Amino acid sequence: MRFRKIHGAGNDFVFLSDPAPESDNDWAKEAEQLCARRTGVGADGLVISRLISTDPALLEVACFNADGSTATMCGNALRCTAWLARQDHGLTAMGLLMAGVTHEAVVDDDAVWVSAEVGAVHPRRVQAVINSRPTWFDSAYTGTEHVVAVVDDVDAIDTATVGRLIRHHADLAPLGTNVNFVQSAGSQELRIRTYERGVEAETLSCGSGAVAAVVIANMRGLVAQRTVTVHNQAGEPLTVRPHPDRPTRTQWVGGPVTHTFEGVLA
Repeated sequence: MRFRKIHGAGNDFVFLSDPAPESDNDWAKEAEQLCARRTGVGADGLVISRLISTDPALLEVACFNADGSTATMCGNALRCTAWLARQDHGLTAMGLLMAGVTHEAVVDDDAVWVSAEVGAVHPRRVQAVINSRPTWFDSAYTGTEHVVAVVDDVDAIDTATVGRLIRHHADLAPLGTNVNFVQSAGSQELRIRTYERGVEAETLSCGSGAVAAVVIANMRGLVAQRTVTVHNQAGEPLTVRPHPDRPTRTQWVGGPVTHTFEGVLA
Protein backbone atom coordinates (compact mmCIF):
# COMPACT_ATOMS: atom_id res chain seq x y z
CA MET A 1 0.00 0.00 0.00
CA ARG A 2 1.47 3.31 -1.08
CA PHE A 3 1.58 6.11 1.48
CA ARG A 4 2.61 9.73 1.46
CA LYS A 5 3.99 11.78 4.35
CA ILE A 6 2.76 15.38 4.25
CA HIS A 7 2.73 18.19 6.75
CA GLY A 8 0.57 21.28 6.97
CA ALA A 9 2.62 24.06 8.60
CA GLY A 10 4.43 21.45 10.73
CA ASN A 11 1.42 19.27 11.60
CA ASP A 12 2.41 15.96 9.97
CA PHE A 13 0.36 13.05 8.67
CA VAL A 14 0.59 9.71 6.92
CA PHE A 15 -1.81 9.74 3.97
CA LEU A 16 -3.54 6.85 2.23
CA SER A 17 -5.56 7.99 -0.79
CA ASP A 18 -8.44 6.02 -2.33
CA PRO A 19 -7.58 2.67 -0.70
CA ALA A 20 -9.31 -0.37 -2.19
CA PRO A 21 -12.51 -1.39 -0.35
CA GLU A 22 -10.93 -4.68 0.69
CA SER A 23 -8.23 -2.72 2.51
CA ASP A 24 -10.72 -1.32 5.02
CA ASN A 25 -9.01 -2.77 8.05
CA ASP A 26 -8.61 -1.49 11.59
CA TRP A 27 -7.45 2.05 10.80
CA ALA A 28 -7.30 3.03 14.46
CA LYS A 29 -4.77 0.29 15.13
CA GLU A 30 -2.92 1.16 11.93
CA ALA A 31 -2.70 4.77 13.11
CA GLU A 32 -1.05 3.77 16.38
CA GLN A 33 1.55 1.71 14.54
CA LEU A 34 2.24 4.06 11.63
CA CYS A 35 2.35 7.25 13.70
CA ALA A 36 4.82 5.92 16.26
CA ARG A 37 7.86 8.19 16.02
CA ARG A 38 10.48 5.52 16.72
CA THR A 39 8.99 2.34 15.30
CA GLY A 40 6.64 3.55 12.54
CA VAL A 41 6.63 6.19 9.85
CA GLY A 42 6.08 8.85 12.50
CA ALA A 43 3.24 11.40 12.40
CA ASP A 44 0.60 13.27 14.37
CA GLY A 45 -2.12 11.33 12.57
CA LEU A 46 -3.21 8.94 9.84
CA VAL A 47 -5.53 10.30 7.13
CA ILE A 48 -7.65 8.19 4.77
CA SER A 49 -9.26 10.03 1.86
CA ARG A 50 -11.56 8.88 -0.94
CA LEU A 51 -12.86 10.81 -3.94
CA ILE A 52 -16.60 10.14 -3.87
CA SER A 53 -17.81 12.69 -6.44
CA THR A 54 -16.35 14.80 -9.23
CA ASP A 55 -19.37 17.00 -9.96
CA PRO A 56 -19.46 18.55 -7.48
CA ALA A 57 -15.95 17.67 -6.31
CA LEU A 58 -16.22 15.95 -2.94
CA LEU A 59 -13.80 13.80 -0.92
CA GLU A 60 -14.54 11.80 2.20
CA VAL A 61 -11.82 12.20 4.82
CA ALA A 62 -11.15 10.19 7.98
CA CYS A 63 -8.43 11.28 10.39
CA PHE A 64 -7.08 9.09 13.18
CA ASN A 65 -4.89 10.60 15.87
CA ALA A 66 -1.59 9.05 16.86
CA ASP A 67 -3.28 7.27 19.78
CA GLY A 68 -5.88 5.71 17.46
CA SER A 69 -8.75 8.00 18.41
CA THR A 70 -10.86 9.60 15.68
CA ALA A 71 -10.56 13.33 14.98
CA THR A 72 -13.86 15.08 14.27
CA MET A 73 -12.04 18.09 12.80
CA CYS A 74 -8.43 18.61 11.80
CA GLY A 75 -7.80 21.73 9.78
CA ASN A 76 -4.28 20.83 8.70
CA ALA A 77 -5.28 17.29 7.70
CA LEU A 78 -8.04 18.77 5.55
CA ARG A 79 -5.64 21.27 4.01
CA CYS A 80 -3.18 18.50 3.16
CA THR A 81 -6.02 16.42 1.69
CA ALA A 82 -7.00 19.32 -0.57
CA TRP A 83 -3.38 19.72 -1.71
CA LEU A 84 -3.26 16.01 -2.60
CA ALA A 85 -6.57 16.30 -4.46
CA ARG A 86 -5.00 18.86 -6.74
CA GLN A 87 -1.98 16.60 -7.35
CA ASP A 88 -4.06 13.47 -7.93
CA HIS A 89 -7.24 14.80 -9.55
CA GLY A 90 -6.45 18.35 -10.70
CA LEU A 91 -8.96 19.88 -8.27
CA THR A 92 -8.51 23.42 -6.99
CA ALA A 93 -11.88 23.82 -5.24
CA MET A 94 -13.76 21.03 -3.51
CA GLY A 95 -15.78 19.85 -0.54
CA LEU A 96 -14.18 17.73 2.16
CA LEU A 97 -16.51 15.58 4.24
CA MET A 98 -15.13 14.79 7.72
CA ALA A 99 -17.22 13.38 10.58
CA GLY A 100 -20.45 14.35 8.85
CA VAL A 101 -19.47 17.98 8.19
CA THR A 102 -18.60 19.28 4.72
CA HIS A 103 -15.77 21.83 4.65
CA GLU A 104 -14.97 24.07 1.71
CA ALA A 105 -11.40 23.88 0.38
CA VAL A 106 -9.45 26.00 -2.09
CA VAL A 107 -5.92 25.34 -3.34
CA ASP A 108 -3.92 28.21 -4.81
CA ASP A 109 -0.24 28.69 -5.59
CA ASP A 110 0.64 30.22 -2.21
CA ALA A 111 -1.61 28.46 0.30
CA VAL A 112 -4.28 25.85 0.88
CA TRP A 113 -7.48 27.03 2.57
CA VAL A 114 -10.28 25.17 4.35
CA SER A 115 -13.36 26.38 6.17
CA ALA A 116 -13.94 25.73 9.87
CA GLU A 117 -17.29 26.10 11.60
CA VAL A 118 -17.32 27.93 14.93
CA GLY A 119 -19.73 26.62 17.54
CA ALA A 120 -20.24 27.38 21.21
CA VAL A 121 -17.87 29.79 22.96
CA HIS A 122 -17.69 29.80 26.77
CA PRO A 123 -15.58 32.36 28.67
CA ARG A 124 -13.73 31.25 31.79
CA ARG A 125 -14.38 27.55 31.38
CA VAL A 126 -11.59 26.23 33.63
CA GLN A 127 -8.75 27.72 35.64
CA ALA A 128 -5.19 26.66 36.44
CA VAL A 129 -2.20 28.20 38.18
CA ILE A 130 0.53 28.86 35.62
CA ASN A 131 3.87 30.16 36.87
CA SER A 132 2.24 31.13 40.18
CA ARG A 133 -0.52 33.07 38.42
CA PRO A 134 -4.19 31.96 38.28
CA THR A 135 -5.08 31.72 34.59
CA TRP A 136 -8.47 31.23 32.96
CA PHE A 137 -9.09 29.12 29.88
CA ASP A 138 -11.96 30.05 27.57
CA SER A 139 -13.46 27.35 25.36
CA ALA A 140 -14.36 27.51 21.67
CA TYR A 141 -15.73 24.64 19.61
CA THR A 142 -14.27 24.67 16.09
CA GLY A 143 -15.38 21.22 15.00
CA THR A 144 -13.51 19.79 17.97
CA GLU A 145 -13.03 20.83 21.59
CA HIS A 146 -10.51 23.61 22.32
CA VAL A 147 -9.65 25.77 25.30
CA VAL A 148 -7.51 28.89 25.01
CA ALA A 149 -5.53 30.78 27.66
CA VAL A 150 -4.22 34.26 26.86
CA VAL A 151 -0.74 34.59 28.40
CA ASP A 152 2.07 37.14 28.37
CA ASP A 153 4.71 34.80 26.94
CA VAL A 154 3.96 31.40 25.38
CA ASP A 155 7.64 30.43 25.65
CA ALA A 156 7.45 30.67 29.44
CA ILE A 157 4.76 27.96 29.61
CA ASP A 158 5.51 24.33 30.39
CA THR A 159 3.16 23.29 27.61
CA ALA A 160 3.40 19.55 28.20
CA THR A 161 2.70 19.70 31.93
CA VAL A 162 -0.02 22.36 31.92
CA GLY A 163 -1.50 21.08 28.68
CA ARG A 164 -1.85 17.56 30.04
CA LEU A 165 -3.41 18.89 33.25
CA ILE A 166 -6.09 20.89 31.43
CA ARG A 167 -6.63 18.24 28.74
CA HIS A 168 -7.75 15.86 31.53
CA HIS A 169 -9.50 18.46 33.70
CA ALA A 170 -12.50 17.02 35.53
CA ASP A 171 -14.75 19.87 34.38
CA LEU A 172 -14.06 18.89 30.74
CA ALA A 173 -14.68 15.16 31.17
CA PRO A 174 -15.35 12.80 29.54
CA LEU A 175 -14.13 14.08 26.16
CA GLY A 176 -11.29 16.27 27.36
CA THR A 177 -9.96 19.00 25.12
CA ASN A 178 -7.15 20.43 23.03
CA VAL A 179 -5.25 23.11 24.94
CA ASN A 180 -3.90 26.36 23.47
CA PHE A 181 -1.69 29.07 24.92
CA VAL A 182 -1.85 32.37 23.03
CA GLN A 183 -0.17 35.74 23.24
CA SER A 184 -0.52 38.96 21.28
CA ALA A 185 2.30 39.45 18.76
CA GLY A 186 1.32 42.84 17.35
CA SER A 187 -1.51 44.20 15.27
CA GLN A 188 -3.60 41.26 13.99
CA GLU A 189 -0.90 38.75 14.95
CA LEU A 190 -0.82 36.01 17.56
CA ARG A 191 1.66 33.44 18.81
CA ILE A 192 0.35 30.02 19.77
CA ARG A 193 1.41 26.75 21.33
CA THR A 194 -0.94 23.76 21.32
CA TYR A 195 -1.16 20.55 23.32
CA GLU A 196 -3.25 18.20 21.19
CA ARG A 197 -5.64 15.60 22.50
CA GLY A 198 -5.10 12.33 20.65
CA VAL A 199 -1.46 13.11 20.02
CA GLU A 200 -1.03 13.67 23.77
CA ALA A 201 1.84 16.05 23.18
CA GLU A 202 2.58 19.51 21.87
CA THR A 203 2.29 19.75 18.10
CA LEU A 204 4.07 22.23 15.87
CA SER A 205 0.82 23.54 14.39
CA CYS A 206 -2.93 23.07 14.77
CA GLY A 207 -5.45 24.43 12.27
CA SER A 208 -8.58 24.16 14.39
CA GLY A 209 -6.55 25.50 17.33
CA ALA A 210 -5.52 28.55 15.31
CA VAL A 211 -9.19 29.23 14.58
CA ALA A 212 -10.10 28.82 18.26
CA ALA A 213 -7.26 31.16 19.23
CA VAL A 214 -8.50 33.86 16.87
CA VAL A 215 -12.09 33.50 18.09
CA ILE A 216 -11.04 33.89 21.73
CA ALA A 217 -8.52 36.64 20.97
CA ASN A 218 -11.28 38.55 19.20
CA MET A 219 -13.60 38.06 22.18
CA ARG A 220 -10.82 39.33 24.49
CA GLY A 221 -10.13 42.38 22.32
CA LEU A 222 -6.65 41.33 21.17
CA VAL A 223 -7.55 41.24 17.46
CA ALA A 224 -10.31 42.62 15.26
CA GLN A 225 -12.65 40.44 13.21
CA ARG A 226 -10.55 40.41 10.06
CA THR A 227 -7.45 38.54 8.82
CA VAL A 228 -5.13 37.36 11.60
CA THR A 229 -1.68 35.76 11.30
CA VAL A 230 -1.11 32.96 13.82
CA HIS A 231 2.56 32.14 14.44
CA ASN A 232 3.18 28.54 15.50
CA GLN A 233 6.12 26.50 16.76
CA ALA A 234 6.99 25.34 13.24
CA GLY A 235 7.71 28.87 12.09
CA GLU A 236 5.18 28.40 9.27
CA PRO A 237 2.29 30.72 10.20
CA LEU A 238 -1.35 30.02 9.51
CA THR A 239 -3.74 32.75 8.42
CA VAL A 240 -7.30 32.90 9.74
CA ARG A 241 -9.95 35.15 8.19
CA PRO A 242 -13.75 35.38 8.40
CA HIS A 243 -15.77 33.65 5.69
CA PRO A 244 -17.36 36.48 3.66
CA ASP A 245 -20.74 34.72 3.43
CA ARG A 246 -21.08 33.86 7.13
CA PRO A 247 -18.39 35.77 9.07
CA THR A 248 -19.86 35.19 12.52
CA ARG A 249 -19.85 31.39 12.35
CA THR A 250 -17.28 30.29 9.76
CA GLN A 251 -13.57 31.02 9.38
CA TRP A 252 -11.09 30.24 6.64
CA VAL A 253 -7.72 28.86 7.78
CA GLY A 254 -4.88 28.76 5.28
CA GLY A 255 -1.17 28.17 5.02
CA PRO A 256 1.57 26.05 3.46
CA VAL A 257 1.52 22.33 2.74
CA THR A 258 4.71 20.30 2.21
CA HIS A 259 5.10 16.83 0.67
CA THR A 260 7.92 15.27 2.69
CA PHE A 261 8.31 11.76 1.25
CA GLU A 262 6.41 8.68 0.13
CA GLY A 263 6.84 4.94 0.28
CA VAL A 264 5.19 1.55 0.33
CA LEU A 265 3.89 -0.25 3.42
CA ALA A 266 5.18 -3.79 3.48
